[in-house]
Amino acid sequence: MWKYILKRLLWMIVVLLGVAFMIFTITYFSPGDPAEYLLGTSATEEQIQNMRRILGIDQPYLVQLGRFLYNSFIKFDLGVSWKYTTSVSAEIFNRLPRTLGMGLAAMVLTAVLGIPLGIFAATNQGKWQDYGVISLCMLFISLPEFWVALMMVIAFALKLGILPVYGIGSIKNYIMPVAAMLMSGLANIARQTRSSYLEVMRADFVTTARAKGQKESAIAIKHVLPNALMPVVTILGGRFALIVAGSAMIEKVFTIPGIGLYLLTGITYRDYPIIRGCALFFAVFAAVAMLLTDLIYAWIDPRIKAQYSNAGARKRGH
Repeated sequence: MWKYILKRLLWMIVVLLGVAFMIFTITYFSPGDPAEYLLGTSATEEQIQNMRRILGIDQPYLVQLGRFLYNSFIKFDLGVSWKYTTSVSAEIFNRLPRTLGMGLAAMVLTAVLGIPLGIFAATNQGKWQDYGVISLCMLFISLPEFWVALMMVIAFALKLGILPVYGIGSIKNYIMPVAAMLMSGLANIARQTRSSYLEVMRADFVTTARAKGQKESAIAIKHVLPNALMPVVTILGGRFALIVAGSAMIEKVFTIPGIGLYLLTGITYRDYPIIRGCALFFAVFAAVAMLLTDLIYAWIDPRIKAQYSNAGARKRGH
């Protein structure tokens, strides 16, 4: 298992280097001059050239790329925002609790509500309850998150006045953002749980358990549910990887000062340190999240554990 973890960590470094190279190259060759955006249209050519020297964007591509990689991977420094003149790393970690809190709340609710909903649909296959759950899931998947967020603002904030439109003053400020982030994930988890549950119910080991006279409740708890949840773990891991990177539009709608809104601000003002820093942080977070997902999957899947045990036994035999 340790060899597997080490291999994944090495691949993670390669992936992060690739992401850093790509995001730097894209921003470097994108049209427009950041110095002009910072100074405005009234700036003279001399002022623009002076600002380019201050920002360090007057140097060749390879020099800038080398400096970015060295600062990011050796000094662990994502640079200083050109617009706000503050540390990008410090700003990301200041905003992280808000983004992470919303994402974790949405993911927990997704699992708590989606898994029972999928099991309920599977145990009532072909009945009106099953069709109702399927229809609800299709509706949730079809609705874009930002549109749901806007409709919630109109209904619960502007019309009813029971929830605040924006801000982070209390827990009420997070109800609509979490609800908007919840819907698509809830639908995906419910559909996957239903599909996996029905597939496992037709497996040979379930038929054998019935032939031995075991009760249906015991079969469901001991045999069906653990095996049906394995694909769901993978989907939850993917959702966990997206809870930071996928929050930009929700934070924009509700004006929540999280990492997603910080990235959108950087894109608006062509603040390349913010764009590169946020993109690299998203890549690190996603890579760690997927590594943890793979480890959890390997831990709960007896086939994978047996594979590593057999490999270790063969090595000791030789």
